Amino acid sequence: MCDHDAKKPLARFFPPEGEAASRTSSSRRQRLWELPANTHCPVIGVCLPLGVLRKLVNKGVRGQALADDYEIHVGAVAECANRNRISNLLQDALDQRYALVLLRFKDARSGEAVMQLWRQAIAQGDVAGAFWAALTHPRSDFLVQDTVLREMHMIQHQAGATTRIDHARYLELQEENAALATELAQSQQRHVRTLADKARELEQVQAQLMAARAELVARESKLAFLQADMAELSASVPELEARTRLKQKLDDAGQRLNARDVQLAQLRQQLAASTRQLDALQAARPVDVTVCEEDAAEAIAAAQLVDKTLLCVGGRSASVASYRCMTEEAGARFAHHDGGQEHGADLLDANLAAADLVICQTGCISHNAYWRVKEHCKRTGKQCVFVENPSSTSFSRGLRQIAILAA
Repeated sequence: MCDHDAKKPLARFFPPEGEAASRTSSSRRQRLWELPANTHCPVIGVCLPLGVLRKLVNKGVRGQALADDYEIHVGAVAECANRNRISNLLQDALDQRYALVLLRFKDARSGEAVMQLWRQAIAQGDVAGAFWAALTHPRSDFLVQDTVLREMHMIQHQAGATTRIDHARYLELQEENAALATELAQSQQRHVRTLADKARELEQVQAQLMAARAELVARESKLAFLQADMAELSASVPELEARTRLKQKLDDAGQRLNARDVQLAQLRQQLAASTRQLDALQAARPVDVTVCEEDAAEAIAAAQLVDKTLLCVGGRSASVASYRCMTEEAGARFAHHDGGQEHGADLLDANLAAADLVICQTGCISHNAYWRVKEHCKRTGKQCVFVENPSSTSFSRGLRQIAILAA
């Protein structure tokens, strides 16, 4: 309740009994100037924001009111006592502002129904429109209006306490916001410095990239010039490519010949040493001429494996290293095919075509691989030895046997 209400006679707050009874029996809503005087202050203060109230007062006085908010409020409350231009403007503004709430309260047929809608509005936290609708409802008698005023008075007290708490919290949040703003500014500064560093690094990388691209263009240009010179040189020298291939073949043949000469010299030294040993043994005791002839034949046969490609088809995977070692000790190149376990038939055909000699371990290969080996060797005339046992000893015997066949 405002101070200006306390100066008015108390009779203004309580309408005559006949007037109150006629109000509750009427179906017309009460107007602002028809409400008890003690309702004007809370209605103006709760239901109309100060900005809206100032515009309405300015419109009512047809000018610009040079008063503060309190004076505007007090003047508007005073004008509500009678019907006039300002009270009419306030009445229309309140009806328009809370038209939906008024429509909801229209279905109430008793004071109890009005109070029930008022309590629902309190529970929902939206009391401004319900306050206006409850006070002006045709079924609102003095008891309903007084109860609504009392409860609105307490709501305002609670709202004031909440406002003070919110203000204190607002000050705390302001301090926290200032601290966070400082921290944010520092983070932004660090971020700006980091961006600057990364920008410099990016410029360096881009410069290096440009230099690398320039070097690549220079190399590509140089390569193009060299290719053009080579093409011109090839055109000026007939059959240059054929001569180059022939020279490469001659170089390879010369290397193989030198290797064979070295191996032949080693074999001659071995043969001379064996001859000396044989002569010594013959001088000491009678010699089995047949055995000596066999040893000499094996030595001669071993020389036939030098620089040959020996293909081993099948065998144990754990013994492949042993097969390779024995083959290379005999002077031959070693190639292996597992006989169809993992290696395909196409690879077998390629290995057979590249091999000079073949050892086929029949106990560890597929039927398809066996027949491919047999058919290829028969068709091409390549020496082939079939070994049943995949042991290293059997492979060694097969190696001696194919050396004798090759001789």
